[in-house]
Formats: sequence, C-alpha cells, structure tokens
Amino acid sequence: MEIEQAISYVAYLLPAIIVGVIAHYFFKGHTANEEGRRRYLIQKEAQKNIIPLRLQAYEHLTLFLERIDPNKLLIRVKPYSDELQKYENLLITNIDKEFEHNLTQQIYVTPECWNLIKAAKNATFNIIRQSAMNEKIDNADKLRESLLNHFMDEVTPSQKALVYVKKEVSELF
Repeated sequence: MEIEQAISYVAYLLPAIIVGVIAHYFFKGHTANEEGRRRYLIQKEAQKNIIPLRLQAYEHLTLFLERIDPNKLLIRVKPYSDELQKYENLLITNIDKEFEHNLTQQIYVTPECWNLIKAAKNATFNIIRQSAMNEKIDNADKLRESLLNHFMDEVTPSQKALVYVKKEVSELF
C-alpha cells in the first residue's frame, strides 16, 4: 500500500515537475530574448542621438582641415609685417587656435581619424617651419610665395586627411 501510494504521488508530481522544467526553460529563453530586444532598442535610440553628433564632429573637422590647408590659409592669413619670423608664428598660431577650437571633436571620431588629423596639422607645421628656415627666404612675402608654389602641384596634408574623413563618414551609412 505504501508503495502504491508513493507511486501515485510520483504519478501526480511527475507531470508537474515536467511542466515546471519546461516553463523554466521557456521563461528563461523569453527573458533573455526580451533583454536582448531591450538592449537593441536602447542601442538604436542611442545611435539615433549620436549619429547627428558624429556628423557634426566630422563637419567641424572638415572645416578645420580646410582652414589649415596651406593654399587657403596663406590667402586668408596675410602678413601684417615684413618679418619672416612674425609671419611664421602667425601661421602656426592660427593653426593652433583652429586645432584647439576643434579638440573636443576627437571623442566622436575614430582614433585613426583623429591621429590622421593631428598628423596633417603637424605636417603643415613642419612644412611652414622648413620653408621659413630656407636661406633664400628672408621676408614674409617670400615665405608666402614659396609655400604657395610648394603646394601648387602637390597634395596637401589636409587634403590627404580630408579624403580619410570622407571615407569614414561614408562608412556611417
């Protein structure tokens, strides 16, 4: 009798245990699916908010690269005296101010893009300094003329960086 009673309890409990195990796996899968869906929706919402900020950062950096492009910089920033050193410092200061103004944009772009932008800035600095050290150049107008001639047929560091920025922006879409 006890064995029959034990068997009858097991017969009643077995379906309940099976239903409980199945329900556990079902709810576990459902909960994981809902968590993934919730994460996806949060990420989608974040992307909707971050893409305009990233595009704006790329716009600012494009403007920066255009403004430090020697061909445009030399036309925009004219020497106020004949002294070579003062004009060299004026050009470098102008580039530095532009860079500092756009420093915060680095958080929205990839490290490779930011490094390339810094490299374009430093390369422009070096070209200006090297041209200013040329013994044939003894005043601001000659420096300006030399730099314009130098970049007439050559791709500027800014133009090289700008190509990369455009490529990176196209990858956003």
